[in-house]
Amino acid sequence: MNSLQLVWKNITQQLGSTLLSVLLTAFGVAILCVIYITGETFEKQLSSNTKNIDLVVGEKGSPLQLILSSLYHVDNPTGNIRLDAARELSGNPFIELAVPISLGDNFNGHRLIGTEPSYLDLYNLRIKEGSLWSDSFEAVIGSDVARKQKLKIGDVFHTAHGLAADGHVHDEHPFRIVGILERSNTVVDNLILCNLESVWDVHGIAHGDHDHDDHADDGHEHSHEHDAADGHDHHDHDDAAAHHQHSDTGADGHQHHEHEDDGEIVAERPREAFVKNIGDDMLEARGDEVTALLVKYASPAAMGIVPRLVNQSTDMQAASPAIESTRLFALLGVGLDSLAVLAYVIMAIAGLSVFISLYNALKQRKYDLAVMRSMGASKTKLFSLVLVEGLVITCLGGFIGLLLGHAALFIINEQASESAAFIEALRFNSRELLLILAACLIGAIAAVIPAIKAYRTSISAVLGDR
Repeated sequence: MNSLQLVWKNITQQLGSTLLSVLLTAFGVAILCVIYITGETFEKQLSSNTKNIDLVVGEKGSPLQLILSSLYHVDNPTGNIRLDAARELSGNPFIELAVPISLGDNFNGHRLIGTEPSYLDLYNLRIKEGSLWSDSFEAVIGSDVARKQKLKIGDVFHTAHGLAADGHVHDEHPFRIVGILERSNTVVDNLILCNLESVWDVHGIAHGDHDHDDHADDGHEHSHEHDAADGHDHHDHDDAAAHHQHSDTGADGHQHHEHEDDGEIVAERPREAFVKNIGDDMLEARGDEVTALLVKYASPAAMGIVPRLVNQSTDMQAASPAIESTRLFALLGVGLDSLAVLAYVIMAIAGLSVFISLYNALKQRKYDLAVMRSMGASKTKLFSLVLVEGLVITCLGGFIGLLLGHAALFIINEQASESAAFIEALRFNSRELLLILAACLIGAIAAVIPAIKAYRTSISAVLGDR
């Protein structure tokens, strides 16, 4: 019988304590595996989702919330900004590219993003199948949307109101898939893209490129006249009151805006009256409004100019993805570090379990060891047998832990939010072998004392006691 066979026989004789040691080691390695891969994935996602976006402009509020909702799509927007104000900012010479986005609906958790074709340039996206949208209610979907929802070119789907998958479904406005994007390993893989007009139209909202009459909003009917010459609405901006109103021009040259409420003509209500009770604490884009503006600087000098210009000279706020992403990862790091400490404690307990198991087994096997010594086995041979036994237990637990960790990542990836980062759960990293080495090191340390005790086994003392 060779050494490995002898070690395996000794392990199986103490099956209960061996299984406990293996499981403890496996759990510790699995937790560390999940922490390592998840942290690495989040860090890559934070970088890839913002690499070409230098600034996000949106409604005043929490900068972190603005970044989370507009770039990572895991939070509700802070509100809406006027599209004309966003267009005006886009003309700044310090800005190379400014892309508006409008949020409002989702399909089975995948967010619908109203935007422009230049959005693809921000993420270096390419069409894998089909083509880009050319009309309203045509959609281009990310690769994960197609995979998870089993969608293909030509399929039709209906979006739900708000950010919850169980929101009110807009059955009257079906979207048709005209394109599928290549995998980019960014949040866009989980998004559905369309033009801005689709987001406005799905809520029955009037805007500059379409005629809409008698659209209800909070129980009021609105009538909008469009300029036949340029195809745009006339607007009257009351800066002093900070209200944005749609107006009709009467025969007397004055502007009027009236609402019909229970048969009576009532005065224009303030803007705030129309942003309440819309569900999910989110503001829908109304015609001439968008959720945010994604900005790419024309030069590094813009970093100190554009944010100050937006925050001080407009009623919008500017949030830096780099700054807010660093804050976000710092917050995530606290939780990951806490889990790592738990994993190290479990690994230490596993080492203690191995030590106790080997030490108790040694007491029961001391006569066998003495017999082996009398038959010619050296002290070094006995020492190595006990040491290898500790290594086998923890190494076995380490490999099982890696399998458990990747299985957990696969389940997390399948059950996570549709806007969450994609985790490559089935891909093994060579750096994970360090976890196996750490487990083996713990096993070796735990087996040292029992191995020394085996080394010092006295033949005469043990056999004399028999």
